[in-house]
Amino acid sequence: MSGDAGAGVAREPLVLGIETSCDETGIGIVRGRTLLSNTIASSMDEHARYGGVVPEVAARAHLEALQPAIDTALAEAGVSLADLDAIAVTSGPGLAGALMVGVGAAKALAVALDKPLYAVNHLVGHIAADILRPIGDSAPETDAAPVEYPTVALLVSGGHTSLLLVRDLTSDVEMLGETMDDAAGEAFDKIARILGLAYPGGPEIDRAAASGDPRAIPFPRGLSRASDMAAHRYDFSFSGLKTAVARWVEQREAAGEEVPVADVAASFREAVVDVLVTKALAACRDHGVPRLLLGGGVIANRRLREVALERAAEAGVAVRIPPLSLCTDNGAMIAALAAELIRSGRPASTLEFGADSTLPVTEIQVAAREAAEAHP
Repeated sequence: MSGDAGAGVAREPLVLGIETSCDETGIGIVRGRTLLSNTIASSMDEHARYGGVVPEVAARAHLEALQPAIDTALAEAGVSLADLDAIAVTSGPGLAGALMVGVGAAKALAVALDKPLYAVNHLVGHIAADILRPIGDSAPETDAAPVEYPTVALLVSGGHTSLLLVRDLTSDVEMLGETMDDAAGEAFDKIARILGLAYPGGPEIDRAAASGDPRAIPFPRGLSRASDMAAHRYDFSFSGLKTAVARWVEQREAAGEEVPVADVAASFREAVVDVLVTKALAACRDHGVPRLLLGGGVIANRRLREVALERAAEAGVAVRIPPLSLCTDNGAMIAALAAELIRSGRPASTLEFGADSTLPVTEIQVAAREAAEAHP
């Protein structure tokens, strides 16, 4: 493997990123902050029969999809493996078995090509997605000026619901709060199943809610009472909300009454959105940060974007939303984070790292050479 990435690498490094933390095999190629390709192979259809992601199925799907996805990404970018300056991969957090597939592939590529390898944090990768503005993609809903620091980031996906304080993308990210049970995306999937809607639940709930009344049913807002806010001001909980919806539906069915699916979906969605936006804006206010970055696949939810933009404007907070194609898990965001690490002079990772399903967000890069040399 070659020496530190800073030696002999162009100012705008050409990086291939591998993302396999859940059910999407993402391969992305960037040159600095320019997106060249973003290939995603999803195994969602294989999980639909189970109503959720099955780790073993996801890992097998990654094995089958990796090589074709790499070939597609290289062709789309118009580059070869030999052209690359570095390889990047998600080390965690995520599903252990799925992560192992990507980590193994990245190590093999780095060794075979004698390229530096950057093992990075999946959650921080979602923040890095905002620095990419792909040509031909839909225009972002906010201006395209470079992101400023510090910024508060709300990451909402099927596996994660996290509130972060980002002082610097490559060196200083703090976890303010996270979900204590279901992630928001998981809650959408479970409520969709209760309502007889298809998987994945997010888009289905969104469609059903379009004709519903969000004020029809006063579902609870988890961890929002004064007593909760003292210890869990920035944490999230959707388990109680899920139970409340299930019981409401069961009571209607037991009484022989029709369940107003649209109203239930709209009221449930409003409860989730209310909590997400309220806590994110509280973090902005408490830390004196007039900036909020939204990321993760659930950001595709139309109502969440609408409420975030509306309430943030009232609070004097600027909102940034990456193009929706870069909000879901993807390899481009992993490559972008590695490119920023290279630009900032960070050395490459060693091969002494593995898949870490609970990798803390404070570990932006794993097994950097300087750390390994300091602790032989």
